[in-house]
Amino acid sequence: MGYLVAGNWKMNKTVGETLEYLELFLPAVKDLTKVEIMIAPPFTALSSASIKLDAARREGEYNVKLGAQNMYYEEKGAFTGEISPLMLTELEVEYVILGHSERRHIFGERDSLINKKVISAVEHGIRPILCVGETIEEREQGRTLSVVERQIRNGLAGVERDLVYIDIAYEPVWAIGTGVNATPEQAQEVHRFIRSLINEISKGNDHKTRILYGGSVNEKNARELIREPNVDGFLVGTASLDPERFYKVITEVLEV
Repeated sequence: MGYLVAGNWKMNKTVGETLEYLELFLPAVKDLTKVEIMIAPPFTALSSASIKLDAARREGEYNVKLGAQNMYYEEKGAFTGEISPLMLTELEVEYVILGHSERRHIFGERDSLINKKVISAVEHGIRPILCVGETIEEREQGRTLSVVERQIRNGLAGVERDLVYIDIAYEPVWAIGTGVNATPEQAQEVHRFIRSLINEISKGNDHKTRILYGGSVNEKNARELIREPNVDGFLVGTASLDPERFYKVITEVLEV
């Protein structure tokens, strides 16, 4: 599979701002067919974004996939404030970000809950991006690889045969939103470990599982990071909020 560059907007952009963004962004990237592009607006903007992307598809300007920032694993029920996979598939959402460090550390999501979400996403035909990564304390204690391994093994339990439908995003917690990204060497070390791990878990059927890097990715560091052999794309936060900056990140990937 080709590179994937995904934008996680987090709790940013109203419906109107989302539509303004797409008005600028879609024409700019319509010919960039050698990289897969995904945006994940907030839930309130998913419907409008879906309609806009559908119209762009019919006009021949469609090169952007729609993603969600989270979802619950049940299809329906008394789960106030949650979003189900059926709600996402109706909006033609193709990706969902699961296990992001902000979900883990701010909202207390555990590996067991994230695993249920991953299983549900696969069952409903939504491609999950499973996020993993260590805190600064865990890195300083030399626990980076053991933390990442635990999160991956627990997160992928029960879907080992479905890894062709799953992507992994390595996001060191200490680099998210801080402006401090991992060096290419640090990223490659963990990505190489993840590649070996998912190759073991999938019994050699890992070639369609992309390993993305996230954590203060921007237009200035994207090229040196994507040059590493086991970096298959990016999960971009702040830099994806500006259509021009996000476009530049994507074009940096295409230069490799």
